[in-house]
Amino acid sequence: QVRVVESGGGLVQSGGSLRLSCKVPGTISSVFWGDVMAWYRQFPEKERELVAQERSGESTLYDESVKGRFTLSRDNARKTMYLQMNNLKPEDTAKYYCNVLRRGVTYWGEGTLVTIPS
Repeated sequence: QVRVVESGGGLVQSGGSLRLSCKVPGTISSVFWGDVMAWYRQFPEKERELVAQERSGESTLYDESVKGRFTLSRDNARKTMYLQMNNLKPEDTAKYYCNVLRRGVTYWGEGTLVTIPS
């Protein structure tokens, strides 16, 4: 079983920034290199939706609503993926989940809540 741990959520005012982190503890670096990672979010009573996703050999895919504001990055030495979120808006309020695709199997974390009051 692969453990996925998100952190970095919180409450921030509109226009502010947060950086979410996703760690995969217990993973050796050579395995982490091969993981394909993504961020999803879920609004209350809605389905989980893609926010940003790595694509092998291509640029990262972003949902239109976050383009230019959110940036996905990863630090392979730290076995951590990040989501830098700038210019946050009330409509970004959601629970954010890290998704890890490893050898054809998908793993999810418990999520981290991001709240931007209107």
